[in-house]
Amino acid sequence: MTTSLSQRLADVRRNHLTLDALPPEQTPADSAAAYAIQHEILRVLDAPIGGWKIGAKSDSGPIQGAPLPANDLHVDGARLPREAFAPLGLELEIAFRFSRRFEPSATPYSEADVHAGIGSIGATIEVVASRYADWPKVDKLAQLADLQNHGALIVGEFTPYREDFPFVAPSLHFSFEGRDVVEATPANPAGDPRRLLTWLVNHATSRGIAVTPEMVVTTGSYTGMFFPQSAGTASGRIEGLAPISLTLY
Repeated sequence: MTTSLSQRLADVRRNHLTLDALPPEQTPADSAAAYAIQHEILRVLDAPIGGWKIGAKSDSGPIQGAPLPANDLHVDGARLPREAFAPLGLELEIAFRFSRRFEPSATPYSEADVHAGIGSIGATIEVVASRYADWPKVDKLAQLADLQNHGALIVGEFTPYREDFPFVAPSLHFSFEGRDVVEATPANPAGDPRRLLTWLVNHATSRGIAVTPEMVVTTGSYTGMFFPQSAGTASGRIEGLAPISLTLY
């Protein structure tokens, strides 16, 4: 019997390994299959959902996301081993927490309901990694099934939500060992990341999953992806939010 892709991805995630070429018959047929694999991975790992990553490639483009295993979330100042992630990319992001629960529902929540439920915001550093040896030359749906290339999330201190926060173009700095690593004007390809939140709430609740105030919802990179070539400390600061750092050893 062929081992399922969800089992294979869970096994290599647990053991910090990668998969060789993916057999065509194990490539997800569509996004629904990829999302089902995501949740099966967490079930196999016996991992509760600690948060979500969501994003889009343009300010009007389709939205995708993935649940994040709770043990992949770390506090500001965390120290993580470089060898646990291959590849290893770093992104500086803004994350949200809600002030209310969104219960499972067959009826979609409105954008007004979701935005009214935003409670707080904070900076995060996502560690991008893959369980596929050939990444990034891997089928996009296979990457989606692999928790959308999630490795770990460093979560900064949260501050009360401000509707007037400059989400589209915040002032920020992101450095590694003191060297600025932002090569272009900081911007989230999704535009205002708040537009992603209604999709996330309805994506989860329509699948019988409550979205709770404890969950961290990170919403895509403002800095592109930086690939550190050595051990060291990444430091991020988004004006108006608490600073955040990650040390790789």
